[in-house]
Amino acid sequence: MTGHTAPAKSSHEDVFTPADTALTLERACALAGLDAEGAQLMRLGSNAVYRLAAPVVARISRTGANVQEAHRAIGVARWLESVSYPAVRALSLDQPVIVDDRCVTFWEALSDNGDEYASVRETAEVLAQLHALTLPPNLELPPLSPFEKADRRIQSSTKLSPADRDFLTEKLTELKASYSALSFSLPQGAIHGDANVGNVLRDRHGKATLIDLDGFTVGPREWDLALTAIYYDRFGWHTREEYETFTEVYGFDIMKWTGYPVMRDVREFLMVTWISQKSGESEQTATEARKRISALRTGASRKDWHPY
Repeated sequence: MTGHTAPAKSSHEDVFTPADTALTLERACALAGLDAEGAQLMRLGSNAVYRLAAPVVARISRTGANVQEAHRAIGVARWLESVSYPAVRALSLDQPVIVDDRCVTFWEALSDNGDEYASVRETAEVLAQLHALTLPPNLELPPLSPFEKADRRIQSSTKLSPADRDFLTEKLTELKASYSALSFSLPQGAIHGDANVGNVLRDRHGKATLIDLDGFTVGPREWDLALTAIYYDRFGWHTREEYETFTEVYGFDIMKWTGYPVMRDVREFLMVTWISQKSGESEQTATEARKRISALRTGASRKDWHPY
């Protein structure tokens, strides 16, 4: 296994804050031969994302993250670069860097002026191009495991009430059964895993570019199409015109597939478990988690769900 490794610090086990991840960044940059001075925190979610003073972006996983997942992200980046696919490029250094039981990876910054999201049309173009690629024999991707992190997220949340925890656990069992009975229309192949307009940015030349390569697996292409449909259908984050453009460009309307209601419910549920995992980080995320759980219970509108 390649990559630099530094011994873990026990004080980092359950802490994922700007101050704490900044210390991890300093140690990782020292191992990688990069300068952490002047780095700025861009996002703190599933990963901590920093922009260095140099045109480099560092992604820091949470403690105990899957090292193989980080290796796969780098492998996917190398593959996509080799076929000139428009995706973020991993720096040509020995990575991931393992520090404090976290995986740190380094990427070329797409622009100098912050994130600029691509259009829904461009997202469809990028996905269609991705789904037309054939995996090389030297890159092994695992099969999609939709619920792999769900139970851990439910059990690890410190803010869930016992009733909410039981509800989510029962819902998880129900959705696993429903998902296993799906019959997919599209061929399986390499998928991004979290494909949506938020993970397609424009680079400094204005070209739509896919980011966040951590979740690449082999699975149903419907998985990559679901979020755009839900963002229109359930959340109102896309207009009808945008969604119709997406389906026209990609060439398939997942909402006309008989399995869409199950896929929709699965993806929404996973969004709820994700925010539940973060509910202990602030009152804002705790409130959002409670609102989403209530909507799952009652069937209430999702139009007031906030994007994260």
